[in-house]
Amino acid sequence: MNVGIITVSDRASSGEYEDHGGPALQAEADKRKWTVIADAVVPDDREKIKEVITAFEAQGCSLILTIGCTGITERDVTPEAVRDIMRLEIDGFGELMRMRSVEVTPNAILSRGLAAVVGNSLVITLPGKPKGAVECLEFVEGAIPHTVKLCAGEPTSC
Repeated sequence: MNVGIITVSDRASSGEYEDHGGPALQAEADKRKWTVIADAVVPDDREKIKEVITAFEAQGCSLILTIGCTGITERDVTPEAVRDIMRLEIDGFGELMRMRSVEVTPNAILSRGLAAVVGNSLVITLPGKPKGAVECLEFVEGAIPHTVKLCAGEPTSC
């Protein structure tokens, strides 16, 4: 599976601090034998997020993982950026991530993580903390291979 990873962070994109989220997702992709073919660190900017997701989809990323910018502050615009360019939202991913995450931290209820189909790619928005992003990925990973096949229009057993 070809993967793109996008860290969404004003501070990491400006060099104010080192990105730890992208490398955490890279390590998780490596564990699963997924191939990361594209990665980027972008500011909390709706247009830039859309631009990079669209570019990664065009490059052949069948799975695009974003980390960060899914909360409730004014700058948290990743869900809106994805919704601007998606074909459809897959509600169960966000529901499961929140349901399982709230068992770890009560503040997880504030996360607006989601999954959507953009072009032929599955896009999953994950929380900004590396630990939370990895946990959420683990919660939904069982559905990812089948969903990626459906997004690509491949025949499945369904």
